[in-house]
This record gives sequence, C-alpha cells and structure tokens, in this order.
Amino acid sequence: MKHYLISVVFMPLVLVGRGHMEKIEMKSRSALPPGQHDQAFEKTITKALSCKYLLYLPEGYGEKKQRWPMILFLHGAGERGDDLKKVKKHGPPKIVGKRTDFPFVVVSPQCPAGDWWTDKVEVLTNLLDDIVSRYDVDTDRIYLTGLSMGGYGTWALAVAYPDRFAAIAPICGGGKWFMADRLINVPIWAFHGAKDRVVPLKESEEMVKAIKVRGGEAKLTVYPDAGHDSWTATYDNQELYDWFLKHRISDRSE
Repeated sequence: MKHYLISVVFMPLVLVGRGHMEKIEMKSRSALPPGQHDQAFEKTITKALSCKYLLYLPEGYGEKKQRWPMILFLHGAGERGDDLKKVKKHGPPKIVGKRTDFPFVVVSPQCPAGDWWTDKVEVLTNLLDDIVSRYDVDTDRIYLTGLSMGGYGTWALAVAYPDRFAAIAPICGGGKWFMADRLINVPIWAFHGAKDRVVPLKESEEMVKAIKVRGGEAKLTVYPDAGHDSWTATYDNQELYDWFLKHRISDRSE
C-alpha cells in the first residue's frame, strides 16, 4: 500500500493592483449619491490544497483495460495528524490489509491535526478529481463512507456534491437535516450504536428521517448494544460492499 501527496493550485486569472483598487473604491465612494444601488463584487484568490492519503489498488488492477469501483473513506477524529499508519486503524484501509480480494480502489485521506472533515470539502472533491484523472476509476460507481468525524464529513461532502456518489454510508455521524433535499436521489445506508454517548443516535435519525420525508432512499441500521464503535461491525459486514455495488449513478431516475 502506498501513500501519495496531492497538491492542487488555483492560479489567479486577474491581478488587480492595490493602488488601482484604492482608486476604484475612492471613485465609488465619491460618485454614488445616497440611496440603494445595484453593485457587484469580484475578487480572484490563489489557493493551494494538499492532502496525504492511502491508495489501495485491487488485485488485478492494470492487467486489462477496465475501470474499477471506488470507495472514498473518511476516518475519525482519533486518526488525524500526519502519520498515515493511523488511518489503517479502522474501516476499509484496515480491511484491505487482510483481504486480497477486495474489489474496490480505496482512497483514504488523512485530516490534519486540529482540523475537521466538514471544513475539508473543497480538498476532498479536488482529491477525487485528481484520482479520477490518474487511475482507472469508474465514475459511475464511486462510493463514500466514514465514521464519527468521518460520518459528519460523509454527510457534508454528499450534500455539497450529491451527483458524485453512487451511494453513501455514514457511520455514527450527523449533518444538516434542513439540506436533506439535496440527497433525495442518493442511496443512503446509515449506521449508529443505540448506546453511543459521543455522537447521539438522534444525529443519524434526524438525517435519515428528513431524507425519507422528502422522498429519498435512506435507511438506518441501529446496533442495540453498541456504543460509539458502530463501525467495526459495519465494515466487517460483506453486505455493505454488496449493497454499494448494486448502485450506479446512471441508474438514478431523472
């Protein structure tokens, strides 16, 4: 298993000198009379995005021309930092260390210490762009999952880019239920422990309920005796991966 570093730089298209901006501002202040006026704002920003991640390529990758389904996995808060070994502690990065028949490309980014996946949506979608451009990924079968902090990240990334994922599986996370209408076309299977004292069960319940009320396809599995660790049973269950593979973006009804 290898790890890579992605760095995406957005170069400015327009450069406006500070002195010129000051002249424009001075002119605007002096030229406009009192009252309400139609105005517009534009500013070009240079930004660098970077992310360390684990990349797993399945057995047989590259042997023949084909595109593979992919899982994007978001770890929990305990695995943040700059040591990618931490990311192998749970979920698909742990699974692929034991299984040689795992039929997915797996991308497992690491969130820096002190940061949160919910604030890294732009990094994650650009990471996806980079992976798709360089590897044989079937864009019709990209799946998203994460646990705890990564569960919140899963909801946030799916809300921001619902058309990128064939299905999602957030585990013991939560999201903005009032934006559930953006997810009504995304197949969702959420998981949570009934005795979770870190992230209350209602966090998953509210999201799933809001999506179903709006006509979406969402279901929730609750482990009655589980606490915060509802991910071990979930990722050890072959049914999850079989469920992923049943879904393609192209199968969604218009």
